[in-house]
Amino acid sequence: MSARELKALLDGLKPSKALILCHHNADPDAVCSAIALGELLHSLCPGIEVTCYAAQGVSKVSKGILERFGFSFSREARPADADILFMVDTNNVEQLEELKEEVKVRAREVPLVVIDHHAKHPATEEIASLYIVDDSASSTCEIILRLFEELGLEVGKGVAEALFLGIAYDTRHLALAGASTFLAIAKLVEAGAKPRELFPLLTVEMDYSERVARLKACMRAKVYKFGSWLVAFSHVSAFQASAARALLSLGADLAVVAGEREGRLRVSMRATSKFASATGIHLGRDLARPLGQLIGGMGGGHALSAGANGVGKPEEAIEHTIALLSRLLGTKGKELK
Repeated sequence: MSARELKALLDGLKPSKALILCHHNADPDAVCSAIALGELLHSLCPGIEVTCYAAQGVSKVSKGILERFGFSFSREARPADADILFMVDTNNVEQLEELKEEVKVRAREVPLVVIDHHAKHPATEEIASLYIVDDSASSTCEIILRLFEELGLEVGKGVAEALFLGIAYDTRHLALAGASTFLAIAKLVEAGAKPRELFPLLTVEMDYSERVARLKACMRAKVYKFGSWLVAFSHVSAFQASAARALLSLGADLAVVAGEREGRLRVSMRATSKFASATGIHLGRDLARPLGQLIGGMGGGHALSAGANGVGKPEEAIEHTIALLSRLLGTKGKELK
């Protein structure tokens, strides 16, 4: 089992410094996974120094959660100083932004452990010493809970609260939760997590710049019809994921929003459950991953939400996505005027 492999690795290595890395703009699942993993490491390796870092910081929702726990992510990270590296809720090094090259180099010298619930990425498999992944899990927090259980470690109230928040966020307040996830939630409630107190932490008022980005994405949107499916494409320089969700809420079956800032290209995708189940298309595996290669970067994610990072212009990324969709759906997209 993955838990035994992790313990064997730690027992043999006896690390004194661990670095836990999250993807850019880390969401609550990533942040709360890091918090809980840090506690797990302290239990298994007394005296270990744990640093948590998110490329380009954490999301607005995550900031509120960190304040609630009185926990701080480091403002800088030095992979070269760590005896062991962890990547949580992050399936490729491109998501580490400015640290990606340092992590690649350090992963040749010390173990890199990846704990994730996204589909495996081939490039990550090449550099990971231990890859703990279950893409059927609701969240990375759910996988961390299993590690606690398999290792026989007590889940304290603080860890229970963190894991609850991560799971609740990634399941849209449990709307997407299955039976195994509800069992996990029950265990966390028994350990001290109080849903009534925690759910409000996942809701924050949308700020002005995000609202503007959403509205601009709607104004710029181009809608294509692939058979009976409506796919919306747009571009904004920030808040691509939020903009994609907005387009989905307006009636798109699939929304793709690209944006370029400071030489970096980002693409976010969101699909309805109906689109994914009827077409069999897994956004992370079938669309984001090949798109990442086409734009000189990496991509991945879930069946209903995914993203890709690379270089180039948003228009080029959208053209690539239209071509990929045409092949996947077996029909050429027609723009609606």
